[in-house]
Amino acid sequence: MKTDRDLERQLASIDRRGYPAYKGLRGTYDFGDFELDIAHVQGDPFAAPSQLAVYVPGDVSGLPACCRDAAHRRTATEDLLVRRFSKEAAQASFKVGGSGKSGFIGTSNPGPEILARSACEIAPDGAVMLRFEAGLPAHGRTIDARAAARMLLDLIPVCVERALMLDDAGRRAAQKAAELADDQRAVRSAMRERGLVAFVADGSVLPRSSGVSAKPLAGARPFTSPESMRVTLELPHRGRVRGMGIRRGITLIVGGGYHGKSTLLKALQEGVYDHIAGDGRELVATDETAMKLRAEDGRVVRAVDISPFINNLPDGRDTRSFSTEDASGSTSQAASTVEALEAGARTLLIDEDTSATNFMVRDALMEAVVAAEHEPITPFVERVRALWERHGVSCVLVMGSSGAFFPVADSVIQMDAYEVNDITERVRAVLADARLAGTHPEAPGLGVSAGKASETGEASEAGKASASSSSDQDAPASRPLELGGRLERCSTGRLGRRGRARGGDGAGTARHEHLKVRGRGRDGFSVGSYDADLRLVEQLVDAEQSAALAQMVRVVLEHGLLDGMRALRDVVDEAFRVLDEQGWEALSPYGDAACGLARPRPCELFAALNRLR
Repeated sequence: MKTDRDLERQLASIDRRGYPAYKGLRGTYDFGDFELDIAHVQGDPFAAPSQLAVYVPGDVSGLPACCRDAAHRRTATEDLLVRRFSKEAAQASFKVGGSGKSGFIGTSNPGPEILARSACEIAPDGAVMLRFEAGLPAHGRTIDARAAARMLLDLIPVCVERALMLDDAGRRAAQKAAELADDQRAVRSAMRERGLVAFVADGSVLPRSSGVSAKPLAGARPFTSPESMRVTLELPHRGRVRGMGIRRGITLIVGGGYHGKSTLLKALQEGVYDHIAGDGRELVATDETAMKLRAEDGRVVRAVDISPFINNLPDGRDTRSFSTEDASGSTSQAASTVEALEAGARTLLIDEDTSATNFMVRDALMEAVVAAEHEPITPFVERVRALWERHGVSCVLVMGSSGAFFPVADSVIQMDAYEVNDITERVRAVLADARLAGTHPEAPGLGVSAGKASETGEASEAGKASASSSSDQDAPASRPLELGGRLERCSTGRLGRRGRARGGDGAGTARHEHLKVRGRGRDGFSVGSYDADLRLVEQLVDAEQSAALAQMVRVVLEHGLLDGMRALRDVVDEAFRVLDEQGWEALSPYGDAACGLARPRPCELFAALNRLR
């Protein structure tokens, strides 16, 4: 293996030559305490930066065993090291100048969520691989070897030493990150045991400083659980922690405008990820399968069985396999709901403000004016109980203007100036008075004191009994909710024909004919001739997740997996199996992993594939 002195000599030999001479630097160099790998060199100073990596042996990194002996601890520690290196790189970046990206040093710059990233990997023995980018210096398109030597032989080693070779303070920080990961894992385990879809610890800070900032709002009121919903969890490091537990079933979040309803739901939808200490939401956890649903006017829909919600269209189209290039708000939300169930969501999160009104509710006056046989939409309010009682799918809904969901809810939370109140019994009394006055019919849920979720998370026997006693003929909608066919839906043949790489006719062929990938940050991407608009897939929290999705879709298309023969679930499972077995290299067209990718959830790959056009 070459050494840092060899690198110094090579740099001196190419000084003032044309920029392509930098490509001769590719290779691995021994710096004594670590190795520097120059994997890919940019074509000119204005192109994407070069891809580099450092390898620090376990006996040099100083990582305690408790930070690397379990997958969740390794992920938390990797996240910490990325943040440390990113901070050091920001201080060293552009200390040498030149044309274009000359002097740039950087790696992933995480938000408050803790995600598995290609930027860092820790081996069981404590060895650290940290991937980053660097803009090799030039003036015009002429190599500046002196500046490059300072960058590669001085600035980068300092970043490595300060970020990845841990002193006592660094080891304590890594241990705290691992302990927080233990506690977060314990919270999620306790949620499953107690039949909870979410937990919000007392003292959490939910509001953010602004609509474009993930930082906690200074001076915000700490979260306090209502006593009736408070649960106590025993965590391995923090000990006894109290907070609000939202049980499986149907939960409404209500209240006036600007009182914190959407803020709470936002915390819940992002609670599918763990958060760093100091974020304020580090002990806010939500069922990992939870999916936020909304209307998406104009989205593409392909071969989705939306008949549980939309049927008997005036033009006679079959809604059991519905396709459109330009869905309406109600159609898109119906498709997204069924797609979420296919993706395995056991919890749905919905905000009235971002939903199609005619998909959610239909009031009595409208039903009196427009007969049911002339309305193809069965609103969600008439399906939500069946989703829970027949399919075990919970729902948390924010409602600010309609009381239509009160009779079908299991519990109701009111937000009042960011204070949380359990008003379930008050709503039950109001509904009872309304029934006595003859102004509101009986319905499952609070309307007839239906059973709530059990400790195991299944629909209770009382709830099942109330469901069976209220037949489909008695319910407002006459069509039963049947989703089985959709859950085995196959991908479309059209995508399969267009998706194969040139010259290939199935999986494992034409691996060197790569489709071009173009990213648009968190908003979406294009792969070859396909485009995916992910702007309204709200639980994507990092542009690196979108970048990983783009590469996963590329692999799926190049291998012809969307051939019309496989269920979409099988396609997604195969993509994640390859990622798990082969690592980040599986998502590189050239075999070398680089920083810039973060692991998405399987449901986000479902969403990306379902939005390809």
